[in-house]
Amino acid sequence: MRVVPAEWEKQQCVLMSFPHEETDWAKKGLTKAYSPFIRITQAIAYTQAVYIICKDKTKIASLFCSTRNLTFIEIPTNDTWIRDYGYISIKEDGQNRLLDFTFDGWGGKFEANLDNLVNATLHKKGYMGTTPLETVDFVLEGGSIESDGKGTILTTTKCLCNPNRNKGLSKKEVEEMLQTSLGAIRFLWLDYGYLAGDDTDSHVDTLARFVNEETIVYIKCEDRNDEHYDALKKMEKQLQGFTTNEGKPYILIPLPMTEPIYNAQKERLPATYANFLITNDALVYPSYEDKNDETVHKIFKTLFPKKEIIPVNCLKLIEQGGSLHCSTMQIAY
Repeated sequence: MRVVPAEWEKQQCVLMSFPHEETDWAKKGLTKAYSPFIRITQAIAYTQAVYIICKDKTKIASLFCSTRNLTFIEIPTNDTWIRDYGYISIKEDGQNRLLDFTFDGWGGKFEANLDNLVNATLHKKGYMGTTPLETVDFVLEGGSIESDGKGTILTTTKCLCNPNRNKGLSKKEVEEMLQTSLGAIRFLWLDYGYLAGDDTDSHVDTLARFVNEETIVYIKCEDRNDEHYDALKKMEKQLQGFTTNEGKPYILIPLPMTEPIYNAQKERLPATYANFLITNDALVYPSYEDKNDETVHKIFKTLFPKKEIIPVNCLKLIEQGGSLHCSTMQIAY
């Protein structure tokens, strides 16, 4: 029997992919772009291993005061959002396996030929040890699914049933594929919710996340004049109708939205507190120099009283359409 481990389960390491001169980050100022990646890496590496995919390992290693728990690996990439092209870990009969799904640049929006080879190259180099690698001929991004570790997958219709991925499959067809590949036995489909400026077609990790088997945190918009209000209200109502494996309503914890954040072109950026990462000993969350940063910190401290709660300023990350969780991928222990 297969299952996707929950993010709060024991992790072997976290993968990251650093920007370089041939990515879009170069247009935004590469030196400034390094800052959030370094801080995220340091927050994780304090207690667990981080594998950093990069173009020039000597250069990237020189950016750190300490390289403890860091491994630098030279592999060509198109972009940095390894959440969506990195391995998806599964457990099968108690043993770890790694799945390599097809990555198509979020429905063909961006070049992805190099990113799509990272998993096979990393495995061939031996960094995953003897953990088996399985290639799956199906487009699936890590940020598009959430697992409770017990066979339940939380996801969005707008992404997984989008015509720009897998030629637009029905919910039933997607479920059949994920039952086989992930061992999923239950699906919670969100049909509403989006973030302006998001290129992923509503990845669930920008909207709603499991924090334990009985609790989901989600983005809530309180401003009726905000363009997100109606869609997120409908998403909230749908979440209220979901039940756990035991048939009980989920405990729902709302996360506030930031004040609207815009780039130089006056385009709204996809700032979301839902894009946090759970590690073995910490909860690392994105901050945005917003009045709600501290509110969210307190929420996470209540949810994870035994973990260190670490904010990382991610204003630079959202300029490129992603945030903290998007830039990482945990590998199960």
